[in-house]
Amino acid sequence: MVHLNARHFCAAKPLLVAASIAVAMLSGCAGPRDQLTTGGIPDDYRERHPIVVTEAEQTVDIPVASTDRRLSIAQREMIRGFAQNYLSRASGPVYILSPEGSPNAGAARALRSQVRAELASRGIASNKIINTSYAATGVLDSAPLRLSFTGTTAVTTQCGQWPRDIAADFTNQNYYNFGCASQNNLAAQVANPEDFIAPRGMTPIDAERRNEAIQEYRTTTSTIEDVDSGQTGF
Repeated sequence: MVHLNARHFCAAKPLLVAASIAVAMLSGCAGPRDQLTTGGIPDDYRERHPIVVTEAEQTVDIPVASTDRRLSIAQREMIRGFAQNYLSRASGPVYILSPEGSPNAGAARALRSQVRAELASRGIASNKIINTSYAATGVLDSAPLRLSFTGTTAVTTQCGQWPRDIAADFTNQNYYNFGCASQNNLAAQVANPEDFIAPRGMTPIDAERRNEAIQEYRTTTSTIEDVDSGQTGF
């Protein structure tokens, strides 16, 4: 009886070895992923720091001295830039906020009508310009005259976030903060945030310039001899 069990065990031993190898291979497939594998790793900073078009308050602070009675050239340029930004991004109300409780509060109220006239001259309807005020924080400081509107703007995630230690990472991926600054710069520099959503329509061609180019193409000739000699008709 003992010899019979031994023979059966010897005959079944190769099957046990093969089964053990198969189990080991299957457990290897179900185990943790190889951290050194780099192919197909999702590592696009544009997905990590996406640019989103949303509504945000746009403000411009115009410094006003307590002795100011007329807008300076620099102040008018700031107002014109603000009006241009508004016309390209919004169509709602524009707020002129004058400070209250500051040494220059009287001067700011005196300049408010000039600011309103400057905005109207830039194409903003008078019924959309609203005069209001805000409480100045520093009693001894000169608070600015603030222009504000709510319009579309392009934003992305805040930079400077380090959720994990980049020194102990062997996944061959970019660190989390990589690409954040360039995405923020792109969002801040774009003239029209809606360009991130859809392209603009093409402007019409310059017909006069097109005719000149076609005429030049028709009348100008060149030969292989001209090209070889370094002389061309173009």
